Amino acid sequence: MTEQQQTELPPMPDAPPPLPIPVQEAPAKKDRRVLRAVLRWTAAVVVFAAVGAGTAYGIAGLDRTDVPGLRTQSDGRWDYPTLTRPPLPSGSPGPFAEENKTGAHYADLRALVLPAPKGASADLRLRGADGWLAAKDFLAQYAEQDARKELGQKLTDHGLRHIAARGWTTPDGTHTRIYLLQFDTAAVVDDLFSGDVAPYGGPGYALRGAATSVADEDFPSEARVGQITSSDSEYVESKPYGAEQFRQAYLSAGDVLAVIVQSRKGAAKAVPFQQTVVLQSQLLG
Repeated sequence: MTEQQQTELPPMPDAPPPLPIPVQEAPAKKDRRVLRAVLRWTAAVVVFAAVGAGTAYGIAGLDRTDVPGLRTQSDGRWDYPTLTRPPLPSGSPGPFAEENKTGAHYADLRALVLPAPKGASADLRLRGADGWLAAKDFLAQYAEQDARKELGQKLTDHGLRHIAARGWTTPDGTHTRIYLLQFDTAAVVDDLFSGDVAPYGGPGYALRGAATSVADEDFPSEARVGQITSSDSEYVESKPYGAEQFRQAYLSAGDVLAVIVQSRKGAAKAVPFQQTVVLQSQLLG
């Protein structure tokens, strides 16, 4: 290619003048400290936001009893183990099934007694022989000898089959006793329940140490379970009472009469009593 054939390139335009750069003075020592503090707090806010989001997600996925500060004990309830009804024999209906005319509990009655909550000490006196408590040991909790004799005769006349029981004491000093008395039919239990042991206004028989017990007007109706009859059969010892206060409940559940007693030095708390009554009702339902 000859010099004439070469195309001359246009001249390059002049470079634009440089942009002015503002001149900043170096921050004073105090300003630098403030800047570092702001940066630290900004970083902390970002970290807390991330941790907070993770914590909220974690709490949303946990059960109430798994979250510290939200355990059942925080509102006065006890920490019971997960409850499971024992299996029924093959082909046997539940106690309230339509075809179960006698209201029979075909599951092992000993497995239907509410287990003790965590941290409680077992009352070995209620274990009985092979898990069955003698009627005399059940009757021993009632105050008057004549009452024990009368009630014992009624239990015999109504065909008491056996008694399963469990007791425990929690760290706060509450002593709990649960008795499940099984008869041949629900009709027998209904008769005992309404006519003898659980009349309106107060229990039919006074417990040892519980001089005067009256209907527990504060027991919530929402705490009663399904077809379990317990209306007006929850009682509390009225003031003035002795060294201990007593609470008690009677439940009519098919062919089973349940008796629940709690006592505690000073005062027997309402919430664990209600919780115990509800859970025992659910096991029998």
